[in-house]
Amino acid sequence: MTKNSSHASRIGQKSAKWIYGLTMFFLVLSGFGQMPLYKRYYIADIPGLKWVSDFYITHYLHYLAAIVFLGFISYKITDYLLAFRKTHLITLSGYIRGVWITGIVFSGACLVINNFTGKWFSDSFIIFLDLAHTGFVMLLFITAVYCKISKKKWIMARVG
Repeated sequence: MTKNSSHASRIGQKSAKWIYGLTMFFLVLSGFGQMPLYKRYYIADIPGLKWVSDFYITHYLHYLAAIVFLGFISYKITDYLLAFRKTHLITLSGYIRGVWITGIVFSGACLVINNFTGKWFSDSFIIFLDLAHTGFVMLLFITAVYCKISKKKWIMARVG
């Protein structure tokens, strides 16, 4: 790898971390905005934050952030398959986070489908999807914090 490609790779990795971090921030912010938490706990009363209690603003912000997140996931999977699969392995912590993200995406996609016109799923299944979506988010958060503290990576170099 040349010096310039190494520098470009580091810039790409930093950009990816920023995109991932900002996207997760807006997903969490808008996801909790779907629940009446910001109004209930007077966060929306802080000057400049009234918009966080507006369901439609947080709803569309969540959809927009989810679109960016899906694009980011697609990019990272494609990048791994095309550039890193022969030289790197996905770690156990990478697989676990992948399962949680798959659960988030699947439950979120089902909730989006239900938001289309018409009644798609029963009320009890919608409650299950809401709890599953929130549960997968919490599992991903706990796992991400653990992996950050213990310096666990998504992928590692192949040995041999």
